[in-house]
Amino acid sequence: MSATPKIVLGTWAWGDTDNYFGNHYDEAHFQAVYDEAIKDGLNFFDTAYAYSKGNAEKILGNLTSKMPRQDVLISTKFTPRMADDGEDPVSDMFKGSTERLKTDYFDYYWIHHDDDVEKWTPKLIPLLQAGKVKHVGVSNHTLPEIKRVQAILGAAGFKLSGVQNHFSLLDRTSEREGILDYCKQNGLTFFAYMVLEQGALTGKYDVKHPFPATSSRAQVYNQQLPQLTTLVQTLTTVGANHDLSAAQTAMAWAVAKGALPIIGVTKVAQVDQAAQVAAAHLSADEVAQLDAVGGSTKANTVGFWEPDFKK
Repeated sequence: MSATPKIVLGTWAWGDTDNYFGNHYDEAHFQAVYDEAIKDGLNFFDTAYAYSKGNAEKILGNLTSKMPRQDVLISTKFTPRMADDGEDPVSDMFKGSTERLKTDYFDYYWIHHDDDVEKWTPKLIPLLQAGKVKHVGVSNHTLPEIKRVQAILGAAGFKLSGVQNHFSLLDRTSEREGILDYCKQNGLTFFAYMVLEQGALTGKYDVKHPFPATSSRAQVYNQQLPQLTTLVQTLTTVGANHDLSAAQTAMAWAVAKGALPIIGVTKVAQVDQAAQVAAAHLSADEVAQLDAVGGSTKANTVGFWEPDFKK
């Protein structure tokens, strides 16, 4: 296995039966996307049963099954809010994911939400003991919850490997709450999702070119597009110094912050753009400039599923 890429490719928008993203791409479409990713050396894919109730997992599983398992890194999740009422919901959801993804182990397995740390964390331990999970992570957790997960796993002789939270120029909560620093100090990888705010920071969408009206993204972002104009312009200006687009600059900013960005891709060109970011390096002054403009941008992009950091 080669070294871990600096970019993880996300599949939230694959098999989009929920119409959250407003696309209707089939598996044949994603074959070209996947092939380009492997060609570009991007072999780390993040998915979840929660993404269109397993459709994203099915598509990814069919694609990855055509190559040696050890040549790809697969990350998927247990979502408490979608748990069944059986004796062991974690094992049940894990089994379903293995079947859809056509594998008997995962490189990363996550607890998707912080609904009950005490209840769900211990249920990951048998999967670790059996070697079915190489690394355990938590997604959408607060710092106290992360520390508690660490303690529960540590008592069983295991450790937490990663944290996956919303992190972008519009939402730096994990930085403000000390989660990024904690990860750095304790050898945890911080995975940043929604780095591009589902396309709002790419420059593709603006007041004259809003998100598709029928998509869920439109409800969140369209009314806020006027507030994002200056930030997107700044991303474009800073990126020009490095031959990067606004989207690539937002990714490079996250890398500069010490994060491992999860970039949602649905097109071949997006894969190529993500791959180019691995070689980019923003200066400290450029990061500070983006921090300042992002911090002055009045937008609320916190998802309903995210934890309450005020409690």
